[in-house]
Amino acid sequence: MPDQHETALPLPWLRPETSADSAPAPDPIPHDSGALDRSALDLGDPDRGDLDPTDWPAFRATAHQALDGILDHLATLRDQPVWQKTPEPVRAALRTGLPDEGEGIGAVLDQFQRLIQPYATGNTHPRFMGWVHGGGNVAGLLGEMLAAGLNANLGGRDHAPILVERQVIGWMAALFGLPAETGGLLVTGTSIANLIGVLIARAAAAGPEVRRAGVEGLRLAAYTSAAAHGCIPRAMDMAGLGTDALRLIPTDKLGRIDLAALEDAIAQDRAAGIRPFLLVGTAGTVDIGAIDDLAALAPLARREGMWFHVDGAFGALAAFAPKLRPLLAGIEAADSLAFDFHKWGQVPYDAGCILVRDPALAEQAFAAPAAYLRHEARGLAGGAPWPCDFGPDLSRGFRALKVWFTLKTYGAAHLGSAIARTCTLAQDLAARVDAEPELERLAPVALNIVCFRYRFPADSDRHTAELVADLQEAGIAAPSTTTIDGKLAIRAAIVNHRTRAEDIAILVDAVLALGRRRARG
Repeated sequence: MPDQHETALPLPWLRPETSADSAPAPDPIPHDSGALDRSALDLGDPDRGDLDPTDWPAFRATAHQALDGILDHLATLRDQPVWQKTPEPVRAALRTGLPDEGEGIGAVLDQFQRLIQPYATGNTHPRFMGWVHGGGNVAGLLGEMLAAGLNANLGGRDHAPILVERQVIGWMAALFGLPAETGGLLVTGTSIANLIGVLIARAAAAGPEVRRAGVEGLRLAAYTSAAAHGCIPRAMDMAGLGTDALRLIPTDKLGRIDLAALEDAIAQDRAAGIRPFLLVGTAGTVDIGAIDDLAALAPLARREGMWFHVDGAFGALAAFAPKLRPLLAGIEAADSLAFDFHKWGQVPYDAGCILVRDPALAEQAFAAPAAYLRHEARGLAGGAPWPCDFGPDLSRGFRALKVWFTLKTYGAAHLGSAIARTCTLAQDLAARVDAEPELERLAPVALNIVCFRYRFPADSDRHTAELVADLQEAGIAAPSTTTIDGKLAIRAAIVNHRTRAEDIAILVDAVLALGRRRARG
């Protein structure tokens, strides 16, 4: 951290003597500000057994106050640190036991605003640049709130919320050039969406009996880039196929799967009596954002009789931006496609998606008829097929509403413009890094991720890790780290729609200032 005798970085909340550990912690003991009459805000009548307010007008006022509070938080993000370490008194307050008696909604709201809100991840802030997190949006916030009010279960049955999810799936199928009959689900995120894709591919290759007999004796192989996300090996593990059945193919100088090495691996497996069944292309690799040559992978998968799945966790939504869309050529040939709305789509967490070209194959992999889930031709039990027939979840929240609110409110063109602007900012950051002799860029910039570091004279990896922690704990910015060609890098993923050129400048200026201090010892 900066020495107290040196000039502080030009940020209003950062003082030379300030650190996350030394900053005064808020009082973790709940207190009543006097603004609310807690006696009128108790929820539920124990004698009646319900949980509704005893005073609806009073609760309405509190609910409005809660909404105003979170909107004030979002409106003043630039005046706040990106991230703050949770002080020990707050941690202690969040380790207390389950209360036997309720504390009242006013007290609980007060604790949220003082103990939780200031110490969140920070990904709503324009200078959060770690781990490819989206920034959320206020329209999606309202959608999430309204979905909670409806409390709809989207596992099945015939009701409008399922139609909303189907509409979102249809919009996305059209965006990616997939057939109109494409099916899909909204899920927690691309990790689960990729698992669903692997399970569908497994059933398509081995037949539906694999669900009964298991995978013993199957000699199947899957292929993906060595730069693919770690959830792909995990999906192979959870599908019972094992990570040894996944071939991690080397990448070329642009970070894309090496096509010649891929074909060699397939040929070697066939010669050994192993059946290639799945090819996973990546649209936006986790470290540098590279997009595999999907237009070359698609026909190769067809020729080899493999299921073609695309992990487009964040990169797939480049399709919203006309200038970026050509990078995704070939995605329209995918048998399944996984991506997140909560990254570049800026939908509040969580909101992942899986699209399946032939929904009958998804049904083959997941449908499990039961008497209590009997589908009827009419009534509430109508509306077949049900979403639970296409994935692992029976109880499913109405996460589609916040996606629907976001897409309907802003439109594809506005979202595409925001996505394209993050890529422009990444190029600006790369240019600034390249222009600074003290900085070193470690990878090409394919989309919106820039990997670089300060040129320390010694112990570069240790100093880089500490510099990133310095940035985070000072509240200046929150990039992450990764390893590129054996070197620890500062990884700046520019995903947030709120990020501006001034935030790029603040990040680089802070890296230079903190790097110089560390280099001087």
